Order: sequence, then structure tokens, then C-alpha cells
Amino acid sequence: MRHNDRADESDKRVLRRDILQARNSLTADDMREYAIALSRQARALPELAHARTVAAYVSVGSEPGTLALLDALRARGVRVLLPALLPDNDLDWGTYTGQNSLGRVRHGGRMALFEPAGERLGPDAVTEADVVLLPGLAVDARGMRLGRGGGSYDRVLARLDRAGARPALVVLLYDAEVVGRVPEEPHDRPVHAVVTPSGVRRFGARP
Repeated sequence: MRHNDRADESDKRVLRRDILQARNSLTADDMREYAIALSRQARALPELAHARTVAAYVSVGSEPGTLALLDALRARGVRVLLPALLPDNDLDWGTYTGQNSLGRVRHGGRMALFEPAGERLGPDAVTEADVVLLPGLAVDARGMRLGRGGGSYDRVLARLDRAGARPALVVLLYDAEVVGRVPEEPHDRPVHAVVTPSGVRRFGARP
């Protein structure tokens, strides 16, 4: 690892810590209000309005809430795919059919995740998505996204590249998490848009 790589990784750790501290200071009322606003802003995206299949995720803890958006997409007739974490940190996928189709799964000592309880479709199912909604902690003015560091979505993005799939990549964040610059690594790629409770910001043109 080069010196700059070590510096970038240290910067990422500091940024992750600061953002998680800010998220953990939110009240339950704050998170409910933000989730409603986030769903409203996201549903106005043309990419989501015209999507037939959306790969998404179920928010946990103090993450920007996604359940209202998942239910709104499903009510529109959109096929919603949700991830299931595999032992190697890759992601399998299943179909969301409502909140009663979710199972709470704890992976080792990590925070429990809500995963689809039905049939597994395989890691390549994500390549069928018209839009991929990505979790994250921050995004910068170039569209570079900071994740939690587990690498699961790096694998997803690499799989999309290998398949020649070009879905819209959209990250869901709180307003303060759109920052000046996110430390990046060579394999990182920008998202196409960020949705926050107060609006949408786009980054460049889709390929």
C-alpha cells in the first residue's frame, strides 16, 4: 500500500466516524420525517418513474429510511430486488413483496440486516435492474461515493461492469452528507445522482 493510499484510508475512517456520529444524534421523529421526504424526492426521479426493476436495500439503524420508498415503488408495480449478504461479503438478491417478506438476519457480530425471506435469485440478478439504489455515508461534487468499507457494493458495481449493464446509480443520503470531496481508490466509480430529503443532485451524463 502506498503512502497516499494509507492517507486516503485514514481520511475515509475519519469521515465515516464523523458521519456516523451525526446520524446517531438524530431522533426517531427526525428519521421518520426525513424518510418521508426522501421517498417523495426519489419518486420524482424520471429514472425511478420509468423503471421496471429497481435494486434497493432496507435501511437499518440511523440510515436514511427506505421502507416508504420500497412500498411506493412496489405499489407502482415495480419489481424491487433486495440484497442478502453472503459469507464472502458479496450480495445475493431476492424480491421484495412487502414488509412481511423481510427476515431479520444477523451476520456474525454485525448489525442485523433485513433481507428478503423468499427465493434467492443469485448475485447476477442485479444486472437486470434499471436503477440501483446504493447505501452510503457521503458523496462529493464529482459523484464519488463513500461506503461503509465492507466492499459489498464494490462487487456489485464490478459485476454490472462485467455484464455491460448500465443502470442508473443513485445514492440515498441526508443533506449534510453531500460533501466537498470523498477520498477515492482506483476501483471507485461515480454515481449518477444523489437523493436527499431536500432534493436531487446529478453528476454528469449516464453512459
